[in-house]
Amino acid sequence: MTFDAGSPPESAAHDDHVLATWLATVAGERLLEVRAEGLEGKELKDAGDRAAHELLMGLIAEHRPDDAVLSEEGKDDKVRLQKSRVWIVDPLDGTREFSEVPRDDWAVHVALWQDGDLVAGAVAQPALGETFNTGQPPVVPPRTSERPRIAVSRSRPPEFVHALAQEIDAELVPMGSAGVKVISVARDVTDAYVHAGGQYEWDSAAPVAVARAAGLFTSRVDGTPLEYNQEDVYLPDLIVCRPELAEQIVEFVKRYGVA
Repeated sequence: MTFDAGSPPESAAHDDHVLATWLATVAGERLLEVRAEGLEGKELKDAGDRAAHELLMGLIAEHRPDDAVLSEEGKDDKVRLQKSRVWIVDPLDGTREFSEVPRDDWAVHVALWQDGDLVAGAVAQPALGETFNTGQPPVVPPRTSERPRIAVSRSRPPEFVHALAQEIDAELVPMGSAGVKVISVARDVTDAYVHAGGQYEWDSAAPVAVARAAGLFTSRVDGTPLEYNQEDVYLPDLIVCRPELAEQIVEFVKRYGVA
């Protein structure tokens, strides 16, 4: 579906799920335009970060002017801590993959936190032409793999994940972008994403909102809830998995000493 960046669907005026989906989608379309301009390397990464951030900040200010915004590419204005509604966005998650044309494992994250919890979110994967969202959550298909599959970083999978894979006889599936890894569980590309290598709220807010809406298990690696719009936005670890794997994974992580 193609959206006009200046004209959201009429229902977006009162439906945060629709607005989040529209915001992520049009930012993704803008990133595809940037990607087609012939830039390379750092120049392409910087242009993508800047273009998507500026577009999202302008559109949120226009359509939800009373809300605060926490963006990876923006200054952290602590006024958000006094607000009841805060948009948490990562304008370009997987910058490295975005710069490696034609890779598709990069994303745009748009989430809304309200009164203590995530209430709406969308993860656009522009190179796939898909935006996964909380308004129409993904339907997680039955598992098609006999062995569990764990999504991991392409370049720096945590050491304990290798031990976890041995423990549960799992296959490791490397890919970029935290959002892509989380959504891969909803798509039956993988069965779990377990991370303890350091992240921030914008890395997981939108993917976690979508995963929860799809019925997946989400938590910190010690099994405690993920909390957003905190004064310190560092949120270093998470688990997203099929519910039937949750107890086994959390127990292993605790026993291994990661939590």
